[in-house]
Amino acid sequence: MQIKDNILETIGHTPIIRLHKITKNIAADVVAKVDYFNPGNSIKDRMAVKMIEVAEKEGKLKPGGTIIECTSGNTGMGLALAAIVKGYKCIFTTTDKQSKEKMDILKAVGAEVIVCPTNVGPEDPQSYYSIARRLAREIPNSFHCNQYDNLANRLAHYESTGPEIWQQTDGKITHLICTAGTGGTITGTAQYLKKMNPDIQIWAIDVYGSLLTKYYRTGEIDMSEVHPYFSEGFGEDFVPENYDMSVIDHFEQVTDRDGAIMARRLAKEEGLFCGYSAGSCLQGLMQLKERLKKGDLAVCIFHDHGSRYIGKIYNDQWMMERGFLEVKTFRDIINGRGNQKLVTLLADNTVAEAVALMKKYDIENIPVMKDGEQIGSISEAGLFQLVFTDPAIKESRILDVMGSAYPVVDFNTPLERISHLITRENGAVLSKDEAGQFHILTKYDIIQSIAK
Repeated sequence: MQIKDNILETIGHTPIIRLHKITKNIAADVVAKVDYFNPGNSIKDRMAVKMIEVAEKEGKLKPGGTIIECTSGNTGMGLALAAIVKGYKCIFTTTDKQSKEKMDILKAVGAEVIVCPTNVGPEDPQSYYSIARRLAREIPNSFHCNQYDNLANRLAHYESTGPEIWQQTDGKITHLICTAGTGGTITGTAQYLKKMNPDIQIWAIDVYGSLLTKYYRTGEIDMSEVHPYFSEGFGEDFVPENYDMSVIDHFEQVTDRDGAIMARRLAKEEGLFCGYSAGSCLQGLMQLKERLKKGDLAVCIFHDHGSRYIGKIYNDQWMMERGFLEVKTFRDIINGRGNQKLVTLLADNTVAEAVALMKKYDIENIPVMKDGEQIGSISEAGLFQLVFTDPAIKESRILDVMGSAYPVVDFNTPLERISHLITRENGAVLSKDEAGQFHILTKYDIIQSIAK
């Protein structure tokens, strides 16, 4: 029977999937090793279990012990799964830039999570590295995995990721593209592939704000290269011991924005709902696509699943606040149609006056105002129904026949959100600019904007 004894036996043997739409203009074949198919939804499951197995073998982790690690989330998930099966406790330190989803997932599988500040140096007592080391000293029968300097990290990929890629491509891989963080994935995989074929090119993808690229090129640890960045799971402000730079052929840096946008494209165009590093990995390849030729087979490693970034790169508001997402807003449409004064009605105006205004300005929706604030609305469709059933209503006051006030939104609200607010009943949305002046958008305004 095809029955696994426990969840850890499902780690590895993840699929390689061909990319079609995004890479259609690249001469080479581009495929992805999609490791979110692991039970913890990331490639880190591989090295998490390996680190524990090696620690057990060396006597560093004993029954009933506590696993301690500083993690951006994915390594913690792998360690937590292993701890559940093997009977250990887990304490993880992480940074405040990591997505809330990652922290909640770690807590869901029984781990204690300590959130530390991002913008401190690795040796700062408040850093998530330092706190993990301190906890390991203070807590009896504990083991600090230290994925950065623990060579079992890269050994896991030498023993599993590399051989899988070699076998799945029938040894035809010519390029490996992988984001660079702890160094375990790219180094271990590269060591195996280079052993099988020294001509395979290994491209490391880094983020601006990390010092790894300059270190690779110059051998210099330049802290002036280090600055905060939004990308998660790769890039470093020090050089972990897992790196063997001799097996890496090129380092390429990618912006936070480009990596995030490419991750969203992967979801919409390829059906691959991946994390931040996958978008950055593919973006790095796209920046280097002129180096690829017909007959090449480029393998990208997609580390984790997009569900851990719902509140970030897959959240329009988060993307817009950082200038990553170019979307049209209420403001954009108003600015694009010039200086048009809002046509309004007062409660004491008559229905006949409302009809006349609609004809004069060729509009269908008019807000009803009192003392500078909206109290109701009049629509062409509503008036037509009223006049058709009772012609004498033309002399009635607007106050007696008006409908509900239009929804009012922020001036920077995206069109996508506005479109859901406009219904058959209200027909329009209002907003105030910085000067306190009201403006109106109708469904036709949105349709015209999208069509441009």
